[in-house]
Amino acid sequence: MTTANKSKMLVILLTVTALALTVTTLATINVNQNFSSSGNITTTPNVGIYCDSTCTTNVTSLSWGSIAAGTNASQIVYVRNVGTGCLTLNNISTSNWSPSNTNTYLTISWNQTNTQLLSGQSVPALITLTVASNTTGISTFSNTIIISGSG
Repeated sequence: MTTANKSKMLVILLTVTALALTVTTLATINVNQNFSSSGNITTTPNVGIYCDSTCTTNVTSLSWGSIAAGTNASQIVYVRNVGTGCLTLNNISTSNWSPSNTNTYLTISWNQTNTQLLSGQSVPALITLTVASNTTGISTFSNTIIISGSG
């Protein structure tokens, strides 16, 4: 390869690197538009929620951290049947949104609706917060996440 070709390759490499750094910087700037959030967890009788797979540490709240509009965040909790009979997990629900219109833009879901648990049995559950891309005017929020079972 000639010196001229090496020089051209170096210029191209430096240009691509500069472009990549510019894009990374812009992405970092956009991250500052995120908002913080938290949610308390309540349960019905016979349902235990834990942060560890051995079900020894109760979870009473989730902190979602900083989340951008148009994205989602997920957390794993462990749901255990602490009763004596068979338990069927219901849809996850929410209440007490603050600000009150937040649930227009944010939804919470999970992957364990209709899961049956025998007494003492536990299952990992993925709880997902989805933020609509048109979310505006919310800098922080809180709510109550309700995990219930029947049976």
